[in-house]
Amino acid sequence: MRVKLTALTLSASLGLAGCYNTLTPDQQLAVGALGGAAAGLLAADIVNANSNWTVLAALAGAAAGTVVARNQQTGLCAYARGDGTYYEARCR
Repeated sequence: MRVKLTALTLSASLGLAGCYNTLTPDQQLAVGALGGAAAGLLAADIVNANSNWTVLAALAGAAAGTVVARNQQTGLCAYARGDGTYYEARCR
């Protein structure tokens, strides 16, 4: 069941990523969060994490996906410093 859920979430996030340039900034943040959550779920599934760690991995992935979402107007990306703050720089 977990593998099917992970595959479905990953497929949905990849489908949304294909439309990324046509989305509003708020929608781009949502896609970033969904993609990050999917990556967190996939990572938790790969290491056979229990349900508590799976939830934590999905939340951490969603947070990371949101922070790294690209700002289309300025061409800058937000990068986490690791201490709860972030900085903006040209996207890599």
